[in-house]
Amino acid sequence: MPYFTTSDGTEIYYTDQGQGQPVLLSHGWPLSSDAWQIEVKLLADNGYRAIAHDRRGHGRSAKTYTGNDMDTYARDLSELIEHLDLTNLVVIGHSTGGGEVVRYAAQHGVGRVAKVITAGAVPPLMVKTENNPDGLPIEAFDGIRAGVLKDASQFYIDLTEPFFGANREGSAVSEGAKREFWRQGMLVNLAAAYDCVKAFSETDFTEDLTALTVPIFIAHGDDDQIVPITDAALKSAELVKDGTLKVYPGAPHGIYGDYQTELDQDILAFIKK
Repeated sequence: MPYFTTSDGTEIYYTDQGQGQPVLLSHGWPLSSDAWQIEVKLLADNGYRAIAHDRRGHGRSAKTYTGNDMDTYARDLSELIEHLDLTNLVVIGHSTGGGEVVRYAAQHGVGRVAKVITAGAVPPLMVKTENNPDGLPIEAFDGIRAGVLKDASQFYIDLTEPFFGANREGSAVSEGAKREFWRQGMLVNLAAAYDCVKAFSETDFTEDLTALTVPIFIAHGDDDQIVPITDAALKSAELVKDGTLKVYPGAPHGIYGDYQTELDQDILAFIKK
């Protein structure tokens, strides 16, 4: 399995499949690059080089106690991309990964990144503050931290319900999809899982979004119970210079089913355009 060692000695796992223009995918919390398996194959099948990494502390990467913050995540990504010498690069991020690729593209990726795609992404800022009164109260994120500390395994099982919209009438999400979410979640070490909550909820990406000069496709389900669209995609679309917003009616946070099928075709179309 391919690993890359960052400048602070952290081993990062990644998968690299296909040939052609590079497309790098960044996963959400508490998952791993396995969350992108369908997209990696789809991109490789369509003539692209698909790369997906496990964020530090997640999946098969080193179980880090330090560096579980958005600046370090973006730096890790930058070092991996420089190591692979990727140019004309498309970066794709879901949820926390959306924040990671936006920060990378804005602060490290000038001259390398051609396009950005986000889905259910956390920018510009999730938590409620004086300058972000529409955000979610800090107590919501304190509850996530408490759940992870008390019984991470059960917490991840419970989280699959709102994540996939399985608590909505007519949901068709499979038991297998929920178990796969749990499996990936259980690979995260506790310190990384705990600290990443602060990273995805309290990092302000406003300046990163305004700094982007490349086209960005912003995808979001309007029934996202994890990252509400009004606090995220709708605001992000107003901040970027060259953005395309697409709202997926009834779609949850998790990329699955009909939402995944439509999103994947939109990803291919946006890259090709």
